[in-house]
Amino acid sequence: MKCLIVDQMHEKTDQFFNEIGLEVEYQPDITRSEILDCIGGYEGMVIRSKTPVDKELIEKATKLRFIARAGAGVDNLDVELLEEKNIAIINAPEGNRNALAEQSVGMLLSLLHHIVKADKEVRKGAWHREANRGVELAGKTVGLLGYGYMGQAFAKKLSVFGCNVLAYDKYKVNCTDKYCRQTTLQEVFDESDIFSIHVPLTGETKQMVDKEFIDSFKKNIYLLNTSRGEVLSLAACCEALESGKLLGLALDVLENERLNELTDEQRKNFSYLSTSNKTILTPHVAGWSFESYENISRVLAAKIKAFLTQ
Repeated sequence: MKCLIVDQMHEKTDQFFNEIGLEVEYQPDITRSEILDCIGGYEGMVIRSKTPVDKELIEKATKLRFIARAGAGVDNLDVELLEEKNIAIINAPEGNRNALAEQSVGMLLSLLHHIVKADKEVRKGAWHREANRGVELAGKTVGLLGYGYMGQAFAKKLSVFGCNVLAYDKYKVNCTDKYCRQTTLQEVFDESDIFSIHVPLTGETKQMVDKEFIDSFKKNIYLLNTSRGEVLSLAACCEALESGKLLGLALDVLENERLNELTDEQRKNFSYLSTSNKTILTPHVAGWSFESYENISRVLAAKIKAFLTQ
């Protein structure tokens, strides 16, 4: 079975895939037009985010049995059409969940203890102890939006700090475990000191966390987003930071991550966030560690093997 890899992957990917009987063609520099020209000759395809897997591409993939997404999200895939064509969708949230959970903890601690702000000040010769007095994570109530692989991994890390973790996930039933209690969205609004987003980007979740959503929290909160940027309104975040409703904001993702292509409004919001001492911004790397890079390929190989032998 021939499998086309169109994005940069870990050096061991060929080995993992060959071991399960795939004939791999590794073309990380391939263009979209070249993919369209050749995809009809492959039974499998592996992609990160190079190009949308849309109707145009799917219609040309006449032999395709599976498409593997090297990561967790599948928002760049036309899921409905792939399912209609009986093409399996294989992703690997297990591969980078630990990396994402570790960074989420790191970003949260950095917010609570003003680590980034204090570091910048000290480097400039300022020694402001009282202005950088920290807030302890221990005993805080953390509300999670979504309790899939990422939310579960974050909750497990938080348990070490003695946090009370609540999760709202409308698509899960009885997902309470030793790290987290499933609850209503209203209880998340009422009880949370910290709120973290762990849902995929869909038509339902796009701009879900807007001004009205943020204003629904009873307390002033810290907010983290390591899922997809378009789930969260940055305009609403800027307003909430200004009013004090948000005590701090950690973002690994943005509505538009092409920083040289921002609209006027996006540029205004980004300017505010990037100059605020209440924010931490990272370039979509929460699940991107040296370990996860290899592990994603290992997980995909295991899942593809299971699919082919079922």
